Amino acid sequence: MHILLLLLIFLSSHPNTAFSARCTTTTASKTFQKCMTLQSQQASLAWSYYPHNATLDLAFFGSFISPSGWVGLGINPRSPEMSGTRALIAFPDQNSGQIVLLPYILDPTVKLQKSLLFSRPLDIHVLSSSAALYGGRMATIHSGTTIQILATIKLVPNKTNIHFVWNRGLYVQGYSPTIHPTSVNDLSSITTIDVLSGTTSKGNNNNIKQLKLVHGFINAISWGFLLPFGAITARYLRHIKSIGPVWFYIHAGVQLFAIFLGTVGFSIGIRLGELSPGRVYGLHRKLGFATFCLGWLQTVALLFRPKTTHKFRKYWKSYHHFVGYACVVLGIVNCFQGFEAMGESDSYATLAYSLCVSTLIGVCIALEVNSWVIFCRKAKEEKMKREGTLFGSEKEISG
Repeated sequence: MHILLLLLIFLSSHPNTAFSARCTTTTASKTFQKCMTLQSQQASLAWSYYPHNATLDLAFFGSFISPSGWVGLGINPRSPEMSGTRALIAFPDQNSGQIVLLPYILDPTVKLQKSLLFSRPLDIHVLSSSAALYGGRMATIHSGTTIQILATIKLVPNKTNIHFVWNRGLYVQGYSPTIHPTSVNDLSSITTIDVLSGTTSKGNNNNIKQLKLVHGFINAISWGFLLPFGAITARYLRHIKSIGPVWFYIHAGVQLFAIFLGTVGFSIGIRLGELSPGRVYGLHRKLGFATFCLGWLQTVALLFRPKTTHKFRKYWKSYHHFVGYACVVLGIVNCFQGFEAMGESDSYATLAYSLCVSTLIGVCIALEVNSWVIFCRKAKEEKMKREGTLFGSEKEISG
């Protein structure tokens, strides 16, 4: 009997950490009409919607990631993003140790971390709210502890598409929750649910996925392949005297096509950023802007290309080579960053692109070796000619 009692205490104080990932319509106090497993953080949501008075009863199940952390659920009245969300955030009170549930409005300053997040009344009609650990009063907070947030909200009549936002953080400063982790899993905790039908709005997600594929394909072709290929044509074809100035037209044509195609890919990337406000790929974005600016600097520089006899021609060539090679390197690196941002770093697409880049590098090495062989051979021939000429002159003088 004592062993059974100890076992019950153990189970109640260490709840199943995966519980929050299971969709359930039943809690200790209510039974709900619908439920849904959310796409991140092992969270789930149950709700009942009453159309006659536009009232929404909901239960959110999330989990802590630290004993002093926080878990929150919010509704954004305008769009599926963090900024503008009206949230209920639960965390343990540092003084009493009891669970506290407070309202917060996540304005843009929170995203920029310009100030602490302070509790203030919500401008949506919350009829009631509460929070409790799954497992009852005997449960303790540790990493993985499940918490349920209950709320009854008065919605706008006939508006059933609700933008839900949820997240969790490591600690609370006073009564101010600190920034949450910024992994892909944590930044994807946004969904839009029709609480009447129980369906999610997948159309926008499908459009974003298609745009990502187009964005990745175009940029891999333009910045990641055509631009390096154009640089190769300039470096190795210009020394072939039999083709004359054809190398220049090939080089300029390939590079201009790559720049304009890359501009399309860059524009799609900007649009993706607007459609995915909760996702920030800092390094990929910075490299993209740098590559785009350098590419267009190269293009504009063609308008100021001095003649071969001009004294500033050598400076222009140095600038052109430096900016061009920098653009090529950044473009290739950013393509790999893009694959990583899309979660495709181990995919066949990355493998195919790696093979293309490896082929270009192999061609460069082969052509570079060939160029040096030709250069050394010509240098040797010229040296022999000079020595032969000098030897002939000496013979004439001695004769």
